Amino acid sequence: MRKIPLERARRIALGAQGLDSPRPSGRVDVRHLRKMFRTIGVLQIDSVNVIERAHHLTSFARLGCHKKDLAWDALDSRELFEYWGHVASFLPIETWPLWRHKMDRMGKWSRVLELEEREPGYIDSVEEEIARRGALAPADLEDPGDRAGPWWGWSKGKIALEYLFARGRLTVSERRNFTRYYDLAERVIPAEYFNAEPVPRADAHRTLLMMGAKSLGIGTVTDLVDYYRLPIVETRATIAELAAEGQLEEVEVEGWNEPTFLHPEAKTPRTVEQVRLLCPFDNLIFFRDRVERLFRFHYRIEIYVPKPERRFGYYVLPLLIGDRLVGRVDVKADRAAKKLRIPGAFTEDGVDRVFAARHLADELRLMAGWLGLEEIAVGRRGDLIGALRAAIA
Repeated sequence: MRKIPLERARRIALGAQGLDSPRPSGRVDVRHLRKMFRTIGVLQIDSVNVIERAHHLTSFARLGCHKKDLAWDALDSRELFEYWGHVASFLPIETWPLWRHKMDRMGKWSRVLELEEREPGYIDSVEEEIARRGALAPADLEDPGDRAGPWWGWSKGKIALEYLFARGRLTVSERRNFTRYYDLAERVIPAEYFNAEPVPRADAHRTLLMMGAKSLGIGTVTDLVDYYRLPIVETRATIAELAAEGQLEEVEVEGWNEPTFLHPEAKTPRTVEQVRLLCPFDNLIFFRDRVERLFRFHYRIEIYVPKPERRFGYYVLPLLIGDRLVGRVDVKADRAAKKLRIPGAFTEDGVDRVFAARHLADELRLMAGWLGLEEIAVGRRGDLIGALRAAIA
């Protein structure tokens, strides 16, 4: 069994995610988006808009300054669709048949069972209303119900729409101000994919595991399973089969205690010299256990941590320089003041702060320009903040 040094494993992972290469020069268009999806496979969607929505930040890390509607345009042109791929995600339209097994086997959540008991026939009536009226948001339903609980509480209309979405009966036809509009899947998904024979569950898992392995380059069983959120018990055996068939190579990575697998097409960049700020839901880092194993970097998002208990800030982005995560930066887009605010910036042990600050300043200038902000306002928290202030000045 081959032994892989940790430093090489990092370079393999960065190459698999397209983070070893410079961003495109010139105008970025749908061709670049397609190439990005061939590399990463899935793009997590998140509503937090402290800087920019997460899917835009993940794209920015790979594409640089680009039209932020690029993914939405691809959704409108039916090159992408939304589904629970990692979590809520954009996925290439040609993968629709791979998800039919999940849609067809989707069970009823407790809220769905309660709604059916309370109002028999309501969910069917929502689907019939969509069929009759066309794409609707929850508030547009004739009987949407009231939202229950705090801001994330769902009305009965939202419960019905989300259940029908999870079942593949409805899909997202568009978003307006980030609000989902649901329509019959058969009216949105191109016929060649909608009418295609569903891929059997076992075969779909094999394909998704190989897709995840390609996007990861190298990974443990838990890494491979997490990429598309597959069930670990049954897919663990599938990974062993893929390795026995020679489609994945089992290797040992320095310091890792779990069985690890290398994709046959994984490349090992000789060097990685790129600088990136990574959003909390970037594909490279959305599985925190892997981040710790791969980069020796403990990272947790602190949005839901009370302010006095936060160590680094509200919306903190890890800073990638070369093949290391060297620090973390608290970032906020103040659109009213046209400022990109940096309340805090921190380095890991042993990092040259002047070196890190110089590269971070360039990345922040690029981000500010992309966001249409005119100034970078540096705060006071963190050991990198003084060097960053000097670099910005």
